[in-house]
Amino acid sequence: MYYNSIIETIGNTPLVRLNKVNEGIEGTILVKVEYFNPGNSVKDRIALKMVEDAEREGKLRPGGTIIEGTSGNTGMGLALAAIAKGYKCIFTLADKQSQEKIDILRAVGAEVVVCPTNVTPDDPRSYYSVARKLNETIVNSFYPNQYDNLSNTAAHYETTGPEIWEQTEGKVTHFAAGIGTGGTISGVSKYMKEQHHDLITVGIDTYGSVFKKYKETGEFDENEIFPYLTEGIGEDILPKNVDFDMIDHVVKVTDKDAAIMARRLAREEGLFVGWSCGSAVYGALKYARKHLKKDDTMVILLPDHGTRYLGKIYNDSWMKDHGYLEKREFATAQDILKDRNGSDDLIAIDKDMKVGEAIRILNEKGISQIPVVEGEAFVGSLTDSKVLHKLIDNPELKTQPVEMIMDKPFQFVSSRDTLDVLSSMIDKNNKALLVRDRLNKVHIITRHDILMAMSS
Repeated sequence: MYYNSIIETIGNTPLVRLNKVNEGIEGTILVKVEYFNPGNSVKDRIALKMVEDAEREGKLRPGGTIIEGTSGNTGMGLALAAIAKGYKCIFTLADKQSQEKIDILRAVGAEVVVCPTNVTPDDPRSYYSVARKLNETIVNSFYPNQYDNLSNTAAHYETTGPEIWEQTEGKVTHFAAGIGTGGTISGVSKYMKEQHHDLITVGIDTYGSVFKKYKETGEFDENEIFPYLTEGIGEDILPKNVDFDMIDHVVKVTDKDAAIMARRLAREEGLFVGWSCGSAVYGALKYARKHLKKDDTMVILLPDHGTRYLGKIYNDSWMKDHGYLEKREFATAQDILKDRNGSDDLIAIDKDMKVGEAIRILNEKGISQIPVVEGEAFVGSLTDSKVLHKLIDNPELKTQPVEMIMDKPFQFVSSRDTLDVLSSMIDKNNKALLVRDRLNKVHIITRHDILMAMSS
């Protein structure tokens, strides 16, 4: 037997039992190992489905160009489909994605456009916006839009769900998967809940993403959004493929816990998987410890392969730089705030304030950087060194509004982020960080704050 092209090998991935990382947990824990797909990820399934549906609907014609915003894996699946069917590909990625993903996409003939991570989804520089713009300007192009294209969910309803049901002989009682575009968890859950109404689906989210709070409260809280490192799960938008009715519980997992669990899966189970796989297993096992019973069977979906992350979570130097391999317990941003005893009201300036007045405030308060606001929104930042250089070149700037010379806003971080992570985020382009406390009050953290905390 042989296959006519590589895309015919997509699907029918194995189900493997966990034996070590789940020690002490009752019930059977199985993982659906999606890196057996030809593109080494679960996204091969949706890529082929979106392309073939677009062909049937006349949205993708011979000689066309496929344009997609991706974290890497969907791009790989689309590239394989494009090779088999004769299309060109252009992919936009956020700059937090691993270099391995970028290199792999280029290796299979795709054009890759790298976009900034820390911008809003509707910012023209975001990888969502750039993909849409390219689709508008390139003739005979197709923008699959995996976030809102319901072929994504359908692919898993038609293939992944039935596979798991058959492989477990209908004995699956719990299903767990990361929530990103939403297609995987929604499609699989929908199929299996139709077979077994009592099936419990556990979604895995990351800190910095909106899904958990939205599921539990119905509120889209922008204050939940801040930069995180894990790739492939979590969002700052609500994709149409996320069907919250198909998700019973949501568990959040930190970047660090996900990275360490991924490495444990490689060393203890022989499963060389990606970063979000660590998230899925860590979160699922956290739920299982409290809720799984002896006769239960949980299936956890593992989306991709570890080769995508050789320069990150499988690189000891990178892990140490981020404090993930250190035995030492680092303090957190929250600890810095506690040490201040609530005596640090944030000083900020309005974007319309004159530069000269801003200089007076910097001098009067004895600070070297300050956030710039417009109403309640943080729209920029100002540093004394930047002001000095600008005024030397043009002294008349004193009478101009601050927005004429301000830099990008300081990044928001989680109050749970440790000092080593905070220090890695402060550099010549980002002089300070912002963090919200439990009362939603905003505070600033500077290099000096981190040095003082580390020396205490």
